[in-house]
Amino acid sequence: MTDASPATDGDKKPAVLFVCSKNGGKSQLAAGLMRQLTGSTVDVYSAGTKPAKDLNPLAVESLAQLGIPVEGEYPKPVSEEVLEAADVVVVLGTEAKLEPREGTRFELWETDEPSERGIEGMERMRLVRDDIRARVQKLHQDLITS
Repeated sequence: MTDASPATDGDKKPAVLFVCSKNGGKSQLAAGLMRQLTGSTVDVYSAGTKPAKDLNPLAVESLAQLGIPVEGEYPKPVSEEVLEAADVVVVLGTEAKLEPREGTRFELWETDEPSERGIEGMERMRLVRDDIRARVQKLHQDLITS
């Protein structure tokens, strides 16, 4: 996780918080994908409304397949500090409930859920990851052009 201290004046990088219920899968996928895409140009956070004990092993493996490491990551609760730091809050899926904050861009991503079509395991996780990756790329484009 990156430092939550604000930058000074005009050098503040945009900050994005990805939230899902457990912070073990979808929000970790989004955060890892955004970090890979943006390097150090965007502060990236992830959190959960009801954090799990561990990361989803399939989510970790699906990121590893793209060369994205998640060492040091673990499910974290949504905190006031990280909400204050975020310019954009993205809630992934419909399980996590979070109220929008005035002055903060808020998005709800109803991500693909292949299990509803009988697709499970790593195939499901790759489809979820790729759906999230397309959304992360669009969000990144929005951030760099605004």
